[in-house]
Amino acid sequence: MSFRRCLLAAASVLALAGVVAPATAQEDLIFKKSTVWKMLTPDDKLAVYGVDDPVVEGVACHYTVPEKGGVSGMFGVAEEVSDVSLACRQIGPIRFKEKASQGDVVFRERRSLIWKKMQIVRGCDAKRNVLIYMVYTDKLIDGSPQNSTSSVPIMPWGNSGDVPRCSEWVR
Repeated sequence: MSFRRCLLAAASVLALAGVVAPATAQEDLIFKKSTVWKMLTPDDKLAVYGVDDPVVEGVACHYTVPEKGGVSGMFGVAEEVSDVSLACRQIGPIRFKEKASQGDVVFRERRSLIWKKMQIVRGCDAKRNVLIYMVYTDKLIDGSPQNSTSSVPIMPWGNSGDVPRCSEWVR
């Protein structure tokens, strides 16, 4: 058996056994817009979702993903494309709930039946005191270089003059 086939078989077993980690944040559907009309099956759509950072209170991200319609989309077996856009903003006072590592996953969603997933990860630019969020998709064997990045400068909120330093919360 080839090396590639061994990797594929191992990933299948892990995915089916539930070893793949669940998403760390919950998404909220904001709205969908049809992009391609299909006569008897669901349309292709662009969907906008909102996600709150589970570790950093006061930050929300919105991302837009294409969702395939047709028969494969209707049954949830379509492999979705890797195009994702991302915008993250400070929506309240920033409060860190716990320490985190650079590149920790904020949100994860599968984009195909087994092989492909979309992830939003977080980092800290300590020099500028800015949180950095990046969205990308990866696949077991062939990942995608398509990505999107959003920056959230940590600013005072309301009457609070205290601004936490993200560098103090990085492991």
